[in-house]
Amino acid sequence: MADKILFQFPGQGSQAVGMGGSLAKAFPEARAVFNEVNDALGEDLFALMQDGPEDDLRLTRNAQPALFAASMAGLAVLRKATGRDMADLADYVAGHSLGEYSALAAAGTLSIADAACLLRLRGDSMQGAVPAGEGAMAAILNAGEDVVNDIVAEASASGVIQLANDNAPGQIVVSGAVAAVDHAIESAKARGIRRAIKLPVSAPFHCSMMQPAAEAMEEALAGADMKDAAVPVFCNVTAATETDASILRDNLVTQVTGRVRWRETLLAANAAGVSRFVEIGTGKVLSGLVKRTLDEATMVNLDSADNLDSVLDEL
Repeated sequence: MADKILFQFPGQGSQAVGMGGSLAKAFPEARAVFNEVNDALGEDLFALMQDGPEDDLRLTRNAQPALFAASMAGLAVLRKATGRDMADLADYVAGHSLGEYSALAAAGTLSIADAACLLRLRGDSMQGAVPAGEGAMAAILNAGEDVVNDIVAEASASGVIQLANDNAPGQIVVSGAVAAVDHAIESAKARGIRRAIKLPVSAPFHCSMMQPAAEAMEEALAGADMKDAAVPVFCNVTAATETDASILRDNLVTQVTGRVRWRETLLAANAAGVSRFVEIGTGKVLSGLVKRTLDEATMVNLDSADNLDSVLDEL
Protein backbone atom coordinates (compact mmCIF):
# COMPACT_ATOMS: atom_id res chain seq x y z
CA MET A 1 0.00 0.00 0.00
CA ALA A 2 1.35 3.37 -0.97
CA ASP A 3 1.28 6.50 1.18
CA LYS A 4 3.23 4.98 4.06
CA ILE A 5 5.28 7.20 6.37
CA LEU A 6 9.00 7.02 7.16
CA PHE A 7 10.53 9.05 9.98
CA GLN A 8 14.11 10.03 9.09
CA PHE A 9 16.77 11.34 11.45
CA PRO A 10 19.73 13.51 10.36
CA GLY A 11 23.44 12.88 10.71
CA GLN A 12 26.56 14.91 11.32
CA GLY A 13 26.79 18.21 9.48
CA SER A 14 23.26 19.32 10.34
CA GLN A 15 24.26 20.73 13.73
CA ALA A 16 23.84 24.47 14.33
CA VAL A 17 24.09 26.76 17.33
CA GLY A 18 20.58 27.25 18.72
CA MET A 19 19.44 23.76 17.69
CA GLY A 20 16.49 22.50 19.69
CA GLY A 21 16.02 25.82 21.47
CA SER A 22 12.60 26.62 20.01
CA LEU A 23 11.25 23.20 21.00
CA ALA A 24 12.71 23.46 24.51
CA LYS A 25 11.19 26.89 25.02
CA ALA A 26 7.73 25.82 23.91
CA PHE A 27 7.41 22.24 25.18
CA PRO A 28 8.28 20.73 28.58
CA GLU A 29 8.62 17.26 27.04
CA ALA A 30 11.45 18.59 24.82
CA ARG A 31 13.17 20.11 27.85
CA ALA A 32 12.88 16.76 29.62
CA VAL A 33 14.77 15.04 26.78
CA PHE A 34 17.59 17.59 26.85
CA ASN A 35 17.83 17.19 30.62
CA GLU A 36 17.95 13.41 30.25
CA VAL A 37 20.82 13.64 27.76
CA ASN A 38 22.66 16.13 30.00
CA ASP A 39 22.29 13.74 32.95
CA ALA A 40 23.48 10.76 30.91
CA LEU A 41 26.61 12.58 29.76
CA GLY A 42 27.23 14.35 33.07
CA GLU A 43 27.51 17.77 31.43
CA ASP A 44 25.37 20.59 30.06
CA LEU A 45 25.38 19.66 26.39
CA PHE A 46 22.19 21.66 25.84
CA ALA A 47 23.97 24.88 26.87
CA LEU A 48 26.60 24.19 24.17
CA MET A 49 23.83 23.54 21.66
CA GLN A 50 22.27 26.92 22.47
CA ASP A 51 25.27 29.16 22.94
CA GLY A 52 28.20 27.50 21.18
CA PRO A 53 30.95 28.18 20.46
CA GLU A 54 30.25 26.70 17.04
CA ASP A 55 33.71 25.12 16.81
CA ASP A 56 33.04 23.12 19.97
CA LEU A 57 29.58 22.07 18.83
CA ARG A 58 31.06 20.87 15.53
CA LEU A 59 33.45 18.50 17.31
CA THR A 60 32.38 14.94 16.57
CA ARG A 61 32.08 14.04 20.26
CA ASN A 62 29.57 16.88 20.76
CA ALA A 63 27.80 17.00 17.40
CA GLN A 64 26.72 13.36 17.53
CA PRO A 65 24.87 13.37 20.89
CA ALA A 66 23.60 16.91 20.20
CA LEU A 67 21.93 15.92 16.94
CA PHE A 68 20.50 12.84 18.64
CA ALA A 69 19.11 14.95 21.50
CA ALA A 70 17.43 17.38 19.10
CA SER A 71 15.82 14.50 17.20
CA MET A 72 14.56 12.84 20.37
CA ALA A 73 13.16 16.15 21.63
CA GLY A 74 11.22 16.61 18.39
CA LEU A 75 9.90 13.07 18.61
CA ALA A 76 8.80 13.60 22.24
CA VAL A 77 6.85 16.69 21.19
CA LEU A 78 5.20 14.76 18.37
CA ARG A 79 4.22 11.89 20.65
CA LYS A 80 2.71 14.29 23.16
CA ALA A 81 0.86 16.29 20.51
CA THR A 82 -0.68 13.20 18.90
CA GLY A 83 -1.06 10.94 21.93
CA ARG A 84 0.30 8.14 19.73
CA ASP A 85 3.29 5.85 20.13
CA MET A 86 5.89 5.20 17.47
CA ALA A 87 4.18 2.17 15.93
CA ASP A 88 1.09 4.31 15.28
CA LEU A 89 3.02 7.30 13.96
CA ALA A 90 5.37 5.77 11.39
CA ASP A 91 5.56 2.66 9.23
CA TYR A 92 9.37 2.77 9.07
CA VAL A 93 12.31 4.69 10.55
CA ALA A 94 15.80 5.39 9.24
CA GLY A 95 18.71 7.62 10.22
CA HIS A 96 21.79 8.83 8.36
CA SER A 97 24.98 7.53 10.02
CA LEU A 98 24.70 8.65 13.68
CA GLY A 99 20.99 9.21 12.90
CA GLU A 100 20.59 5.44 12.92
CA TYR A 101 20.96 5.64 16.72
CA SER A 102 18.09 8.16 16.73
CA ALA A 103 16.02 5.80 14.60
CA LEU A 104 16.75 2.91 16.97
CA ALA A 105 15.85 4.98 20.03
CA ALA A 106 12.64 6.06 18.28
CA ALA A 107 11.83 2.40 17.61
CA GLY A 108 12.39 1.50 21.27
CA THR A 109 15.59 -0.49 20.67
CA LEU A 110 17.82 1.82 22.73
CA SER A 111 17.00 4.11 25.64
CA ILE A 112 17.74 7.81 25.27
CA ALA A 113 20.40 7.69 27.99
CA ASP A 114 22.15 4.64 26.52
CA ALA A 115 22.09 6.00 22.98
CA ALA A 116 23.52 9.36 24.11
CA CYS A 117 26.41 7.63 25.91
CA LEU A 118 27.06 5.33 22.95
CA LEU A 119 27.20 8.33 20.63
CA ARG A 120 29.66 10.14 22.89
CA LEU A 121 31.88 7.04 22.74
CA ARG A 122 31.31 6.73 19.00
CA GLY A 123 32.36 10.35 18.46
CA ASP A 124 35.46 9.99 20.61
CA SER A 125 36.52 6.69 19.07
CA MET A 126 35.95 7.87 15.50
CA GLN A 127 37.92 11.04 16.18
CA GLY A 128 40.74 9.07 17.78
CA ALA A 129 40.91 6.29 15.19
CA VAL A 130 43.09 8.25 12.75
CA PRO A 131 45.78 10.83 13.64
CA ALA A 132 44.81 14.38 12.69
CA GLY A 133 45.72 15.25 9.11
CA GLU A 134 45.99 11.67 7.85
CA GLY A 135 42.41 11.16 6.65
CA ALA A 136 39.96 13.11 4.50
CA MET A 137 36.60 12.95 2.76
CA ALA A 138 35.42 14.46 -0.52
CA ALA A 139 32.07 14.88 -2.25
CA ILE A 140 31.97 13.93 -5.91
CA LEU A 141 28.89 15.56 -7.39
CA ASN A 142 26.97 14.92 -10.59
CA ALA A 143 28.68 11.62 -11.29
CA GLY A 144 27.20 8.12 -11.36
CA GLU A 145 28.18 5.33 -8.99
CA ASP A 146 30.03 3.42 -11.73
CA VAL A 147 32.18 6.46 -12.51
CA VAL A 148 32.93 7.03 -8.83
CA ASN A 149 33.86 3.36 -8.43
CA ASP A 150 36.36 3.77 -11.30
CA ILE A 151 37.77 6.90 -9.64
CA VAL A 152 38.12 5.06 -6.31
CA ALA A 153 39.86 2.12 -7.99
CA GLU A 154 42.35 4.47 -9.63
CA ALA A 155 42.93 6.54 -6.48
CA SER A 156 43.51 3.45 -4.34
CA ALA A 157 47.04 3.38 -5.77
CA SER A 158 47.71 6.31 -3.40
CA GLY A 159 46.26 4.69 -0.26
CA VAL A 160 43.06 3.58 1.43
CA ILE A 161 39.91 5.01 -0.14
CA GLN A 162 36.29 3.88 -0.19
CA LEU A 163 32.89 5.05 -1.30
CA ALA A 164 31.56 6.23 2.08
CA ASN A 165 28.13 7.78 1.46
CA ASP A 166 25.83 7.20 -1.50
CA ASN A 167 23.44 9.97 -0.52
CA ALA A 168 21.38 10.70 -3.64
CA PRO A 169 21.76 10.56 -7.41
CA GLY A 170 24.85 12.60 -8.23
CA GLN A 171 25.84 13.04 -4.59
CA ILE A 172 28.50 10.55 -3.51
CA VAL A 173 31.16 10.93 -0.81
CA VAL A 174 34.52 9.12 -0.71
CA SER A 175 36.67 8.66 2.38
CA GLY A 176 40.21 7.56 3.10
CA ALA A 177 43.84 8.60 3.31
CA VAL A 178 44.56 12.22 2.37
CA ALA A 179 46.76 11.30 -0.61
CA ALA A 180 44.13 8.93 -1.99
CA VAL A 181 41.31 11.44 -1.58
CA ASP A 182 43.41 14.13 -3.27
CA HIS A 183 44.10 11.64 -6.07
CA ALA A 184 40.37 10.99 -6.42
CA ILE A 185 39.62 14.71 -6.70
CA GLU A 186 42.21 15.10 -9.45
CA SER A 187 40.94 11.99 -11.23
CA ALA A 188 37.37 13.31 -11.10
CA LYS A 189 38.41 16.64 -12.54
CA ALA A 190 40.38 14.89 -15.28
CA ARG A 191 37.13 13.15 -16.26
CA GLY A 192 35.32 16.48 -16.57
CA ILE A 193 33.60 16.31 -13.19
CA ARG A 194 33.73 19.93 -12.07
CA ARG A 195 32.50 19.49 -8.53
CA ALA A 196 34.82 17.25 -6.54
CA ILE A 197 35.21 18.98 -3.19
CA LYS A 198 37.10 18.10 -0.04
CA LEU A 199 34.76 18.21 2.96
CA PRO A 200 35.48 20.10 6.21
CA VAL A 201 35.53 16.98 8.39
CA SER A 202 38.02 15.95 11.04
CA ALA A 203 38.35 12.26 10.16
CA PRO A 204 37.75 9.78 7.30
CA PHE A 205 34.38 8.38 8.38
CA HIS A 206 32.84 5.20 6.95
CA CYS A 207 36.02 3.63 5.65
CA SER A 208 38.40 0.90 6.85
CA MET A 209 40.61 3.47 8.61
CA MET A 210 37.82 3.61 11.22
CA GLN A 211 38.44 -0.01 12.26
CA PRO A 212 39.69 0.96 15.77
CA ALA A 213 36.41 2.82 16.30
CA ALA A 214 34.42 -0.17 15.04
CA GLU A 215 36.17 -2.37 17.60
CA ALA A 216 35.41 0.12 20.38
CA MET A 217 31.76 0.23 19.37
CA GLU A 218 31.55 -3.57 19.12
CA GLU A 219 32.69 -3.84 22.73
CA ALA A 220 30.34 -1.10 23.94
CA LEU A 221 27.33 -2.40 22.02
CA ALA A 222 27.92 -5.93 23.29
CA GLY A 223 27.07 -4.63 26.76
CA ALA A 224 24.21 -2.37 25.67
CA ASP A 225 20.61 -3.23 26.51
CA MET A 226 19.01 -3.48 23.06
CA LYS A 227 15.45 -4.59 22.39
CA ASP A 228 13.79 -5.63 19.14
CA ALA A 229 12.50 -2.63 17.21
CA ALA A 230 8.79 -1.80 17.44
CA VAL A 231 8.99 -0.29 13.94
CA PRO A 232 11.08 -1.68 11.05
CA VAL A 233 14.42 0.13 10.74
CA PHE A 234 16.10 0.70 7.38
CA CYS A 235 19.78 0.07 8.13
CA ASN A 236 22.56 2.14 6.54
CA VAL A 237 24.79 -0.78 5.59
CA THR A 238 22.09 -2.94 3.97
CA ALA A 239 19.41 -0.46 2.82
CA ALA A 240 16.99 -3.13 4.10
CA THR A 241 14.64 -3.28 7.08
CA GLU A 242 15.38 -5.07 10.32
CA THR A 243 13.73 -5.42 13.73
CA ASP A 244 15.92 -8.06 15.41
CA ALA A 245 18.06 -6.47 18.12
CA SER A 246 21.10 -8.69 17.52
CA ILE A 247 21.22 -7.86 13.81
CA LEU A 248 20.63 -4.16 14.48
CA ARG A 249 23.57 -4.30 16.92
CA ASP A 250 25.85 -5.94 14.34
CA ASN A 251 24.82 -3.40 11.71
CA LEU A 252 25.80 -0.51 14.00
CA VAL A 253 29.30 -1.99 14.26
CA THR A 254 29.60 -2.56 10.50
CA GLN A 255 28.30 0.95 9.86
CA VAL A 256 31.43 2.56 11.36
CA THR A 257 33.60 1.31 8.49
CA GLY A 258 30.83 0.65 5.94
CA ARG A 259 28.99 2.62 3.33
CA VAL A 260 25.89 4.65 4.15
CA ARG A 261 23.52 3.44 1.43
CA TRP A 262 21.07 6.33 1.70
CA ARG A 263 20.02 6.56 -1.95
CA GLU A 264 19.29 2.82 -1.93
CA THR A 265 17.40 3.21 1.35
CA LEU A 266 15.12 5.86 -0.12
CA LEU A 267 14.47 3.75 -3.21
CA ALA A 268 13.75 0.68 -1.06
CA ALA A 269 11.41 2.69 1.16
CA ASN A 270 9.58 4.01 -1.87
CA ALA A 271 9.28 0.47 -3.26
CA ALA A 272 7.76 -0.54 0.10
CA GLY A 273 5.04 2.06 -0.35
CA VAL A 274 6.56 5.05 1.46
CA SER A 275 5.59 8.38 -0.08
CA ARG A 276 5.73 10.62 3.00
CA PHE A 277 8.99 11.45 4.77
CA VAL A 278 9.09 13.24 8.12
CA GLU A 279 12.54 14.56 9.06
CA ILE A 280 12.87 14.93 12.83
CA GLY A 281 15.80 16.93 14.12
CA THR A 282 17.96 19.80 12.99
CA GLY A 283 17.80 21.09 9.42
CA LYS A 284 16.41 19.79 6.14
CA VAL A 285 19.38 17.90 4.66
CA LEU A 286 17.58 14.57 4.43
CA SER A 287 14.46 16.15 2.95
CA GLY A 288 16.70 17.55 0.24
CA LEU A 289 18.08 14.08 -0.50
CA VAL A 290 14.55 12.71 -0.79
CA LYS A 291 13.73 15.46 -3.27
CA ARG A 292 16.80 14.58 -5.36
CA THR A 293 16.05 10.85 -5.31
CA LEU A 294 12.27 10.45 -5.58
CA ASP A 295 10.05 12.26 -8.08
CA GLU A 296 6.83 12.03 -6.10
CA ALA A 297 7.23 12.27 -2.34
CA THR A 298 6.07 14.58 0.41
CA MET A 299 8.67 15.94 2.85
CA VAL A 300 8.08 17.78 6.11
CA ASN A 301 10.55 18.47 8.90
CA LEU A 302 10.25 19.10 12.61
CA ASP A 303 13.12 21.13 14.02
CA SER A 304 11.27 24.00 15.69
CA ALA A 305 7.96 24.84 17.30
CA ASP A 306 7.02 26.76 14.15
CA ASN A 307 6.73 23.71 11.92
CA LEU A 308 4.91 21.36 14.31
CA ASP A 309 1.54 22.10 12.72
CA SER A 310 2.76 21.24 9.21
CA VAL A 311 4.04 17.89 10.50
CA LEU A 312 0.80 17.17 12.35
CA ASP A 313 -1.13 17.94 9.15
CA GLU A 314 0.95 15.32 7.31
CA LEU A 315 0.25 12.70 9.97
